[in-house]
Amino acid sequence: MTSILLIAHAPLAHALRECVLHVFPDCGDSVAALDVQPNMPPEESLAQARILLGQLGAHSTLVLTDVFGATPCNVAQRLVDGVGARLVTGVNLPMLLRAVTYRAEPLDAVVNRAVVGGTQGVMQVAIAAPQNQNRRNRHDQDHHDHQQ
Repeated sequence: MTSILLIAHAPLAHALRECVLHVFPDCGDSVAALDVQPNMPPEESLAQARILLGQLGAHSTLVLTDVFGATPCNVAQRLVDGVGARLVTGVNLPMLLRAVTYRAEPLDAVVNRAVVGGTQGVMQVAIAAPQNQNRRNRHDQDHHDHQQ
């Protein structure tokens, strides 16, 4: 089973974790969060991330961060270097929900599902009639996925 580690600017990581626990209350052991505080040295954030990664104890971990190039992402890049983990940046709630939904799949499949879920979760919503809104993206592999 793939574990998920959220590393983001405070308080986003813990807020996303709380949201996913609202939908999937049984996933608490496989989803951890690290809020990177302002002015926290990157070495301290990395040390905390390593502790959380060890506590998850999974053979495969998906690390999700908020902004590419920012401190949380830079810490995550150093964390996943040389371990059985993958890193995806630009985390949003649809991405996280999709990753949790499919966390029993192999890590590469979870990564793909997360990216697809994250991109499908971003759309302009038509104010007019609902029939003008696209309900699903054809790029998703599983035509039985639920909308998030």
